[in-house]
Amino acid sequence: MKNSRQKQILQLIAEYEITTQEDLIEKLRESGFTVTQATISRDIKQLKLIKIAGENDTYKYAVSGEGIVTVNAKYTNILMETVTEVDYAGNLIVVKTFNGMAMAAGAAIDAMKWNGVLGCIAGDDTIFIAMRSEAFAKEISDRIITLISAG
Repeated sequence: MKNSRQKQILQLIAEYEITTQEDLIEKLRESGFTVTQATISRDIKQLKLIKIAGENDTYKYAVSGEGIVTVNAKYTNILMETVTEVDYAGNLIVVKTFNGMAMAAGAAIDAMKWNGVLGCIAGDDTIFIAMRSEAFAKEISDRIITLISAG
């Protein structure tokens, strides 16, 4: 039971922005697991979950360790400093950057693991982002525009 519950926790935090233990308890209950706050607290400790910067100035649970993005602020800064223009058509987003900066911005977008992003292709000053749908393209375009407008 414990192993399947912890496996489900890892799946849930990968799929959703789980910001509190209460959110996690609710998602687990929706998945058929009856848990207490004390159990969740132990699971979080055993799984070595950490809180990382999420969207809208919130923090969400993530797995600690190598390869896990725990520095979203660094990637956000890269986008704020390099992106000059963003637009989308269908399920593709075109991002314009300063000369020589597209690869860094593309790598930052990939590392942020935004929902709906299939992948990026970067040249010298242009990035093409393939999205799962036009709705995701609009959402991510708006998100990037908001980021670069804040900077």
